[in-house]
Amino acid sequence: MSIITLTTDMGLSDYYVASLKGRLLSLSPKVQIIDISHFVSPFKITQAAHLLKSCINDFPENTVHIIGVDAEPLINFNQPEESIYPTIIKHNGQYFLGADNGFFSLLLGNKKPEGMWRLEDVLSRPELMNFPTKNILVPAACKIVDGVPFETFCSPVESIRKAFPLSPVIDGDTLKGAVSYIDHYGNIITNITKKDFLRVGKNIPFVIYFRQKEYYIDTISLGYNEVPAGEKLALFNDSGYLEIAINKGTPENGGGANSLFGLRLGDIIRIEFTPRGSRTTIDSLF
Repeated sequence: MSIITLTTDMGLSDYYVASLKGRLLSLSPKVQIIDISHFVSPFKITQAAHLLKSCINDFPENTVHIIGVDAEPLINFNQPEESIYPTIIKHNGQYFLGADNGFFSLLLGNKKPEGMWRLEDVLSRPELMNFPTKNILVPAACKIVDGVPFETFCSPVESIRKAFPLSPVIDGDTLKGAVSYIDHYGNIITNITKKDFLRVGKNIPFVIYFRQKEYYIDTISLGYNEVPAGEKLALFNDSGYLEIAINKGTPENGGGANSLFGLRLGDIIRIEFTPRGSRTTIDSLF
């Protein structure tokens, strides 16, 4: 059975997602639809990219992913290079459909796609623009799962638009990153990977600081239950990113890490490494 996933910023209080699924099932009745998330913050392609990057390795080859986040095309005849077309890329043996608004570069990172194609129906049928995720991306996704030759509905392209996310910065014995995502539990996911961490401070004592100096963690846990309920911890999650969490965070014990520490998207997370491993030594840096 073919799989099509949906990642959107449409929420579930309106008819939009139901309309998408209805169109999908009308065009490909046997397709299996999987919701990745419909609660991406409106137009936040960085969040959408984070969600997809975190789970695509769990999907089989030839899965088709529809990204309905900031999906409206923009056709600029005076400056064609500024146009934003509906686009398909192949990556990790899977297909991703969305607007070429920088999302794909966030998804790929430094990797090269296995293929790139542009959907140009918007030029001949402008009426499709009022709900492009349903009217443009859904039919294209169904053509892919039905095995329709690509050359009959899209054209190959050589490049995609670039977006430049915040990346971790190494400054001597300090690694600085940022909050890139906050999950349903209020857990703070950063853009610092385990690879980044080990490259700077393998086997070196450290302290992770966030928000204010009094908030710090100096241990990496393997799981949430390594600390008592309501206590803070840091771990590398299933996707390999540094996460700051409260074990079983609930309103009764202070809430999740985002509310307890007042952390928001983009806030700086700082890791100080010191060969001496002294909390006093690290404090002297401030």
